[in-house]
Amino acid sequence: MRLSIVKCHGSGNDFPLIDARGLSLSDGEWAGVARALADRAGPVGGDGLLLLLDGNATHPIGFRMFNVDGSEAETCLNGLRCVARAGFDALAVEQAGVRLVNSLATVARDADIAAGVYTVRETAGPASLDVTRWPMHVGASRIVDAAVAPLGERLFTAVAIPNPHLVSFVEAIEKPELVRIGEQCEAAPDWLPNRGNVSFVVVGADSLFVRTYERGVGLTNSCGSAMAASTYAACLTGRWRFGEPVTVLNRGGLVRAVADEDAMVTLSGNATFEWAGEVTVDIAAGVASDLVVTARYPAEVEAWAAVAAQATAFR
Repeated sequence: MRLSIVKCHGSGNDFPLIDARGLSLSDGEWAGVARALADRAGPVGGDGLLLLLDGNATHPIGFRMFNVDGSEAETCLNGLRCVARAGFDALAVEQAGVRLVNSLATVARDADIAAGVYTVRETAGPASLDVTRWPMHVGASRIVDAAVAPLGERLFTAVAIPNPHLVSFVEAIEKPELVRIGEQCEAAPDWLPNRGNVSFVVVGADSLFVRTYERGVGLTNSCGSAMAASTYAACLTGRWRFGEPVTVLNRGGLVRAVADEDAMVTLSGNATFEWAGEVTVDIAAGVASDLVVTARYPAEVEAWAAVAAQATAFR
């Protein structure tokens, strides 16, 4: 199958994006496409697959995201910005509602966070603290700065937005421990059958730094819903203030974030297009081949590289 794609990223979270309006593939087939295109050993690579779909009268942009392993995420806020940009171009608009798998979001073109960086503002939520809906079977329906028995004594705050996240505030990121706990959750134990994302967060004077082990992906440089969940958790636990913007840093760059007391979270960040092209996908084999790049966006790549370098220096 020959497919047109755009390689894009939000805060360093990179994806192949397909305008899937009019394409009729089953969920299993899209999972195969995701495995083929997101494979880092293949010609494209990425943290998953983004799909722009038809929406409806009130939410004209449709969105789906498949992880590297072919599983589907409830949302991906870094990817959502990229799909929003593609939807803006396709529909000739600068703001819209978005229909996700089981939730809704709003997106709008925002003031650029830096010169030449295409920026989208997205609002998602409300964040939920009810872990029984994940489900997570640990004898409590709400976890705020509390231990999760199977994971030891470390304190977590559990937030779904709507992806499920376990957020732990730390003095420094200890990568081996993050990976160890992430792998425990990724294994889908009886107490967490649908798995979950795990983030360690360092609180600065006017920033948050987030590192995430992402469900279906592994240790990642950036996860948009983790940044949103971490911002809300920081406000909920008194480490930051509701209604006040904060810079959220990660290894891929940064976003501006605001969490409100109604549990809605707004992120403003980049939606950078790197190149466009065509590629052949053998869905049954889960293999991509014969990539042809038809356009490149060097000015956008350069503009974001400057932002990422500043973010690295800042943290």
